[in-house]
Amino acid sequence: MTDDRDFATFIQKMRDKTNIDLSQYKEAQMKRRLTTLRMKHGFQTFDEYWRKLENDRTLMNEFLDRMTINVSEFWRNPNRWEVLKNQFFPEMLQNSSRLKIWSAACSTGEEPYTLAMILTEIGAIGKSSILATDLDNIVLQKAQEGIYLERSLKDVPPAFRQKYFAPDHGAFAVSNDLKKSIQFKQQNMLHDTFDSGFDLIVCRNVMIYFTEDAKRILYHKFAKALKPGGILFVGSTEQIFSPAQYGFDTADTFFYRKTSN
Repeated sequence: MTDDRDFATFIQKMRDKTNIDLSQYKEAQMKRRLTTLRMKHGFQTFDEYWRKLENDRTLMNEFLDRMTINVSEFWRNPNRWEVLKNQFFPEMLQNSSRLKIWSAACSTGEEPYTLAMILTEIGAIGKSSILATDLDNIVLQKAQEGIYLERSLKDVPPAFRQKYFAPDHGAFAVSNDLKKSIQFKQQNMLHDTFDSGFDLIVCRNVMIYFTEDAKRILYHKFAKALKPGGILFVGSTEQIFSPAQYGFDTADTFFYRKTSN
């Protein structure tokens, strides 16, 4: 079996068993990442790797952890969070009695916790619901635990750090009040249907790993999930070209507003 056919068969078997469609990710990056993982365990082919993977939960969890892009930070691009805090949240609160917010591909939880801190600070956490989803159950467990190394807090404003984190055996624990404000849930963005009526969807630094076809599908799904006037907040390398094709207008740098239609 050729190397390309070996990987293509692996993709098909994974899709059939788990609904995870690796073909929607950029192939060169994904193949390189998974080849390294496969060889680490001594498997010569993806066929050998699959035969072990489908019956070994620990190996499958490691695979999921490697294939998903678990890169997240508190207050990543701080000035953009300030725009959300000072411009978009006040607008949303004028138009909605209760905010419905989704942190998509939330990884280890830094972004939904950042949302919860800001909403608490502006007195709106009691009028908000925050859903945080990811494909990887392992990172969701870490998010729910809410324990972070000091380097993860480097961009957290000092006042927020003092108020919302407590030292915990050489690390820092998120306050229980923040934990209670977030619902964590496993989700396959490419396969699962989305809820609707969101005021805000945050999906940052994930789309860059998908193919152009997968991006188009997801942008349409995000637009459908937002209420008219709702905001999509994306990462710093994820500018949407021709946002009107998805039903968006550019609202600010990295922010897109669903048009009222």
